[in-house]
Amino acid sequence: MLHNNLSINEKNHLALAGVDTVELAHRYGTPLFLMDEERIRYNARVYINAMKKYMGEGSKPLFASKSCCFKRIYSIIAEEGMSTDLVSPGELYIAKEAGFPLENAYFHGNNKTDEDICYAMDSGVGHFIADNREELDAISRFAGERGITQKVILRLSPGIDPHTQAKISTGKVDSKFGTAIETGQAMELVKYVLTLANVELEGFHCHIGSQIFEYSSFSDAADIMLRFIRDVRDECGYVVKVLNLGGGFGVRYVESDPHIDYEANIKGLGAEIDKLCAELEMERPIILMEPGRSIVADSGVTLYTVGSVKTITGYKSYVSIDGGMTDNPRYALYESDYSILLANRAGDAPDLTATIAGRCCESGDLIQEDVALPTPVRGDTLAVLVTGAYNYSMASNYNRIPRPPVVMVKDGGSYVAVKRETYEDLCRNDM
Repeated sequence: MLHNNLSINEKNHLALAGVDTVELAHRYGTPLFLMDEERIRYNARVYINAMKKYMGEGSKPLFASKSCCFKRIYSIIAEEGMSTDLVSPGELYIAKEAGFPLENAYFHGNNKTDEDICYAMDSGVGHFIADNREELDAISRFAGERGITQKVILRLSPGIDPHTQAKISTGKVDSKFGTAIETGQAMELVKYVLTLANVELEGFHCHIGSQIFEYSSFSDAADIMLRFIRDVRDECGYVVKVLNLGGGFGVRYVESDPHIDYEANIKGLGAEIDKLCAELEMERPIILMEPGRSIVADSGVTLYTVGSVKTITGYKSYVSIDGGMTDNPRYALYESDYSILLANRAGDAPDLTATIAGRCCESGDLIQEDVALPTPVRGDTLAVLVTGAYNYSMASNYNRIPRPPVVMVKDGGSYVAVKRETYEDLCRNDM
């Protein structure tokens, strides 16, 4: 199977962490988000232990909340000793409600409002990832009003093209995020922030994109960022303590994706950073990374019930399901690849190639095209694999469809982490 927490049991059913997914579909209904709690914990430990071992004391991963955000996730990563990054006041609120220690949180956003900044400060958020001069002015002003010094990490653009999907590439010079090093504007901003009261510049941040399988792109980014840290030291007489290299490594969605050894990648990246620091005659800063997808993606499976199979003679076949772009918009947005099978006939040989179509009144509501399956019938359970990241967090109520529940699988059993939305929930805020 694609990942070792997936298997086919004696009933010919797909199992997640040894638990029969078809039985879970019958118990909880579909559509249904399933997540393997132990896999989340295992992935978190790999990052935590490898970064400490190969990048030094203080270096650590921050869970990227945007990949999957609900209260139980924050409880799990807090129990594992992992920090987090937050990209909105909504994520901050959920982390706070979950009891996450917010001194271990890093607050992102390219356009934090005054209200966002004050809310984060009043909630005790430890670190701001600051994007621009206007934000820095606001942080300094509001920190002064509160009699605090706010720790800040500047988001910079290193000018790296990681050769990933264009819409998830974020480190190029022409980006809405950060301040470009190449144009000289980053150095100007550093000099400016060093004049501000109530702000402590801790370090620099970059994020080159997502779904990056090799560490070479991160090494390229580290080269540019470390040279900039040296230039700031030489030109401003100021040594920053932290380098945040942004998102974690990619995830295997289909058989053609490479197998990824996260510990080996972190080891290799750590060695490159040490080599660069020696060359530049500087101490290695504390290294941060922001894995989200590679913490939760392979923990997830989404289950649907098949409604119909439609074959258009001479064209193609469609398998319609009871979910779609409302619970997984990634194919509509990015044409993202997924592995798909029939959970109740998981070992059967395929004899049909079909497009998986959602239930929304939208021609683009597709989950995947050219999927090989044993010919489904109404009532079959269809499983989409590796959906733990950017599925629940991107889900919507388009067409007024309630969002599915999130059910955690653990120790051979299951429990509800997020309840299924009801029709009443859809108009709860209506007047």
